[in-house]
Amino acid sequence: MPVAKESKAPKLKSLSNSEPKPTVEELKKFYRDMLLIRRFEEKAGQLYGMGLIGGFCHLYIGQEAVVTGIQSAQQEQDSVITSYRDHGHMLACGMDAKGVMAELTGRKGGYSRGKGGSMHMFSKEKKFFGGHGIVGASASLGTGLAFAHKYNKDNGVAVTYMGDGSANQGQFYEAMNMAALWKLPVLYVIENNGYAMGTSNARHAAGDLYRRGEAYGIPGERVDGMDVLTVQAAARQAMDHIRSGNGPYLLEVMTYRYRGHSMSDPAKYRSKEEVEDYKTNRDPIEAIRKLLAAEGVTEEDLKPVDKEVKEIVTESAEFAQQSPELDASELWTDVLVEV
Repeated sequence: MPVAKESKAPKLKSLSNSEPKPTVEELKKFYRDMLLIRRFEEKAGQLYGMGLIGGFCHLYIGQEAVVTGIQSAQQEQDSVITSYRDHGHMLACGMDAKGVMAELTGRKGGYSRGKGGSMHMFSKEKKFFGGHGIVGASASLGTGLAFAHKYNKDNGVAVTYMGDGSANQGQFYEAMNMAALWKLPVLYVIENNGYAMGTSNARHAAGDLYRRGEAYGIPGERVDGMDVLTVQAAARQAMDHIRSGNGPYLLEVMTYRYRGHSMSDPAKYRSKEEVEDYKTNRDPIEAIRKLLAAEGVTEEDLKPVDKEVKEIVTESAEFAQQSPELDASELWTDVLVEV
């Protein structure tokens, strides 16, 4: 398998000394939010193994710092859209874990009443517009959301996530062209976990993904996505650029998924050593634990957080299994909305 030469890889953007030092409470919130995503995804994996979740299921384990850092830089009026690895984004938006898990299990209490499953659930209240199974769809739909923000003059930003494989889709370039022409308030976030399904980035993408917007005058940078503070700092800078009326911004956030592309992927295209290296040396949650320890926060101090997260996840799994399945007659509902 060809490997990109290290010497040609641009240096990752890291946290600047000019960034304000986070408080202990801010670090605790980062820890809590990332831990909730991880424990929720681990439970979803268990339910999938038990046959309670059907269809596709793409877990976000390892990538928690990306959405947590970016969400922390958002404002209430901002909208979010992503691809099919979406459970973490929903939780970061503040969607109820019970409703998310119920949707995964195809139950009536789910956010799409059990009809969308893992890849297609939405929350108008939380301004989360999917979850989309079509590769690259979030780029064009997110650009449309940005148009709506500009049209409505609400000072909102459309945070538009996609994978590194999506960045090769033609519709992404069409969307960037329109976004640049109209100076739309859109933040394109490429979550580069190194593999488009089972194909390494070195084999599927020519050039640097963060530079894909240069032809349209869209600034971009590559960021260490395993460091939540670095992600937050980059997101703040990008949001300032966009809200100042300068148009789109692109972040290529370098991250890593610990599991396969989906639950059906054994991920044999990666070595155990590669995965273990990330878990041991780059884990975003462990990095926050170390920062908290340096501030005098002990393992005992974090137990209430661990307990809260465990209770939320346990309740979500119980709710999902107790929520009723839809009647067969529901096959014909929610197909057409008359206006």
